[in-house]
Amino acid sequence: MLSLSRRACVLVPLALFALPSGDALAQQPVTAPCPPGRIVASGCPAGSLNLADAVAMAQRQGLSAEASRQMLVESRARNAAFRARLLPQLSLDAMPANYNRGFIPVVLPTGETQFASQSQNESTAGLTVSQALPWIGSTLTVGSYLDRLDLTGSVTSRTYRTTPFLVTLRQDLLKPRELLWDTRSQDLRAGLAERQYLESREDLAINTAAAFFDYYAATVALRNATSNVAVNDTLYTLNKGRYEVGKIGENDLLQSELQLLRARASLDGAKLERDRSESALRRLVNVHATDTLVVVPPENVSTIEVDPSVAVTEALRNSSVAEQAALDSVVARRSVTEARLTNGFGATIIASYGMNQTNSLFGLSYASPLPQQGFQLHVTMPLFQWGGGSADVQAAKAEEARAASTSRARREQAAEDARYAALQLTQSQRMLLIAAKADTVAQKRFEVAKNRYLIGKIGVSDLYIAQNEKDQALDAYVQALRGYWNNYYRLRRVTLYDFEQKARVQ
Repeated sequence: MLSLSRRACVLVPLALFALPSGDALAQQPVTAPCPPGRIVASGCPAGSLNLADAVAMAQRQGLSAEASRQMLVESRARNAAFRARLLPQLSLDAMPANYNRGFIPVVLPTGETQFASQSQNESTAGLTVSQALPWIGSTLTVGSYLDRLDLTGSVTSRTYRTTPFLVTLRQDLLKPRELLWDTRSQDLRAGLAERQYLESREDLAINTAAAFFDYYAATVALRNATSNVAVNDTLYTLNKGRYEVGKIGENDLLQSELQLLRARASLDGAKLERDRSESALRRLVNVHATDTLVVVPPENVSTIEVDPSVAVTEALRNSSVAEQAALDSVVARRSVTEARLTNGFGATIIASYGMNQTNSLFGLSYASPLPQQGFQLHVTMPLFQWGGGSADVQAAKAEEARAASTSRARREQAAEDARYAALQLTQSQRMLLIAAKADTVAQKRFEVAKNRYLIGKIGVSDLYIAQNEKDQALDAYVQALRGYWNNYYRLRRVTLYDFEQKARVQ
């Protein structure tokens, strides 16, 4: 474990040459770090937040997280609806009224034909169960039907026709099996949605970590700027006295005044940046309050040994790239199949068998039913298309080749991203150690320079150089800390794998 307890909270303002005013220190109270895993802890200010909790809150209650969850809910609902339609479907089809009235030819017993007014109403109802058979491209239907025909006018009658059962099979020959392709695509889309949801959560973790350290860096910068104003104000007061007694020249006094003005300008900018970054962090974690949010950076950084080859393997296994490549391949192969079959010979067979009967009495219409058979053969074959069919096939094959090339490029990019994410995390661990040490050295050097300046051993320029280097080292440390956690969450994002827990991200 890499201990960072010295930098666990926002740095305490440096000791000043003379005791600063109470207002200067009261602007930014020093707070102790809260225990890990707790947002509000005993002895910690209300609203204090650590990195892990910020990420968890953003993923639990953030607006972006809610949008991602709803997209996943939508995908799961669409998948459930598709699966339900693959099961046997029960439906009722009825036409209570089909009324027609007009003159129709009527043949008299004498053989003479006359036109007579007649009214006709046909009522039908049917209960059917249908089952799609994706693998053979068929649809099997079992139904029961009832028709009633009412005639009024010159001839009055009522007739029932019943079909207790009718089995119908529709079979396509040499045609695309659309439902089979739909099933394959839906399986991949469902898996793709699940992986994209996990990736969206990790994207949110990256964004939250960036906002967290933006605010942390702004808070550190504000505290450091407050300290610098107090230090430079004391220096300027001290140098004015020295100038009046002739111990320093006017150039040193002007340089001291310029450094004070710059420190005050930096303080104003730091206040604005602190407020902006706090607002951005609150928006991500969806927490809004009037009190100032206090962030607590991680006290310890785990030293994670990441094998780049393992990172590449997990990225290709877990990320959405593999599912997307498979989906693109299925879509492209479907296009080729459809282009080839729809531009060639095709046929549809519809065969049915059942029992039916007719009678003027409803009860007798079900008595002694007679067989009912049906058979249809529908053939289609384009004869001359001016090369359109072959052009469709050629275009579909070109699209298949393009999809294959794109998928390969994505896989290679995913592998490269995983490899360098692993290397960058390892490098950022080393850089963080160096930055923490450099920050400690720079602060100690500034303390030494300050004391030497007080006894007149160095000039004011050397003191300000030490102060600037101290500020730069502090900023470099904060950026190194940000870089480590950014690389940590980025590695999780590209691999969907937790190298600390040795498990896939859930």
